[in-house]
Amino acid sequence: MEQKVLPIKDSNVLTQVQRCLQEDFKAVVHNYTIFQVGKATLLRVSDILRLKRGRDCFDEQGNVQRNAFLHDQRTGKANHLYLKPVTGNLLAYQSWLQQANLVSPWLFPSLQHPEKHITEKNFIK
Repeated sequence: MEQKVLPIKDSNVLTQVQRCLQEDFKAVVHNYTIFQVGKATLLRVSDILRLKRGRDCFDEQGNVQRNAFLHDQRTGKANHLYLKPVTGNLLAYQSWLQQANLVSPWLFPSLQHPEKHITEKNFIK
């Protein structure tokens, strides 16, 4: 069965999704940040989950980069990402990663296996 994913066009639904991600899951900051990065960059989840901390989002001093560059996994198309709208989210997330002692090259590491990034199948558990 094919599933269609449609954009959220209703601001009330958007608010409900954000509230749910902030309150109802074990890895609150993890899932919420994935959602916020997706909303700001319009990337597919598969591309968001493949982001690397140093290469794509943070500089050597731990500051959020203004822009990132990557190639879309499915189409190979080049994407320039403007990260300024999610700077606060990414800094809060980075702090959460440090508190959780999750050391990984991936921006969104697996909570059970930090050497790997999480997959679409297990990121909202």
